[in-house]
Amino acid sequence: MESQAISVKRAQVEFHNFASFGQPELAFEDYALDNVKRGGLIRNHLDFIGQLSPFLEIGANAGHTSYLLVNEFGADGFALDISADALRHGMVLMDKWNMPKAPVRMAGDALNLPLRDGSLRFVMTFQTLSQFQDLDTVFREVKRVLAPGGVFLFAEEPIRRMLSLRLYRAPYYEKMKPWERNLHDKGLLGFLVKDVIGADQEESFGIRQNHRMGLKDWQHLVERHFPAKEFEIFIPRRGWAEERVADIGRKLDQHGSDWVAARLLGGTLAAFCRKEGTASHAPVSFERFESFLQCPDCKGSFARDAHETLRCAACGYEAANEGGVYNVIKSEERKELYPGDRADLIDFTLPRHEEKLLDGWYELEGVFGNKYRWIGQRASAKLARVRDVPQKLRLRGYAHPAAFEQGQPVRVQVLVNGKPAADWTLDRSGLFVLETAVASEPSYMVELRGSPVWSAPGDDRRFTVNISTIRLVDA
Repeated sequence: MESQAISVKRAQVEFHNFASFGQPELAFEDYALDNVKRGGLIRNHLDFIGQLSPFLEIGANAGHTSYLLVNEFGADGFALDISADALRHGMVLMDKWNMPKAPVRMAGDALNLPLRDGSLRFVMTFQTLSQFQDLDTVFREVKRVLAPGGVFLFAEEPIRRMLSLRLYRAPYYEKMKPWERNLHDKGLLGFLVKDVIGADQEESFGIRQNHRMGLKDWQHLVERHFPAKEFEIFIPRRGWAEERVADIGRKLDQHGSDWVAARLLGGTLAAFCRKEGTASHAPVSFERFESFLQCPDCKGSFARDAHETLRCAACGYEAANEGGVYNVIKSEERKELYPGDRADLIDFTLPRHEEKLLDGWYELEGVFGNKYRWIGQRASAKLARVRDVPQKLRLRGYAHPAAFEQGQPVRVQVLVNGKPAADWTLDRSGLFVLETAVASEPSYMVELRGSPVWSAPGDDRRFTVNISTIRLVDA
């Protein structure tokens, strides 16, 4: 089983950009709440964890929890995420939260960590493992970089729920229809839905998730890799229905714990897992942080020059300091995940994207990491093939709630070189990612058509949807 395909990694890069920057103020609030929970969790288990430096956070997003460790716990370490732009957003957090220190930030892959064997005392990840199909592969990589006696914390990972009909995927609360919110508030919606409420947003990007893990599955996974562990379980108590089942589950449990309730209702798990061996208490200098790293291509050592560029002496791999972030993803994947200004890509965050736009586009809007242009009934653009393999057209955009006020679904049609290619109907507001196969041609004229048309008060423009990315990807 492939743990994570390149298409999923590409989707993660796009999703983290959107999730971090689509609603910046809301993201700040969420990050602050995350740190309250995560900081409390770490403090409660400090005796088990021991020393925190040097640490690594996998799937760090903007790195907010790594900033917590550096500034409140006095630790040194690395914040790693597949999205370089999400990590760059951490500088905004530093200013907003008045934090003087930052972790070393790296765009990297959890399946190929750019760190030396046995180099870390603490590795943590939150809401990340469910994005991998083969978790043993991730655990082996974490064990590789942990020093003897080091601790791996994973938390906020979903527990598969037994009591569910698994009828459909439900969106997050703000996108729910009135009947869904009513059931949610009573604690009944969880008995109907597949996976985790809100999972469809990540799925819409192409992020394939693993929600197969029940509580015993998590226990067996941990015990295969680590000799010592501590668990905390958090079960849902949304409304009277889940409250009642949770109380029954606690009464049925022979230890009076939430173990039975978690098997019935699901929830999330936090696990602290210690690697075999005796932990060293010798002080560690982090001034030359590159000494903890290894090249993602050849596993050679890095040197850091006067311009803060990391360079592998063995194979010549380079990672410049770009806005405070080092991109240390394997070369062949870095080219696909970070193609730059390329003929087969229109990324509205790049300064020369307008050269590929034809007609029908309004002015550029949005914030760093999620820039977009609105269209009316029609807009067109041009792309060119750069890879000689079967291709799909991938379109990322947003349907505004106002588009649904006429009582009609939103419709997006695509014509490629004058021929109909796809016709999609959207029944909810929010982000959409749409893909369709395209014929083998050297170049493509892409025409987008949207409906229904709507307008905003005080604005004479006529809108349908907005678009933030158009690109060709391997089929």
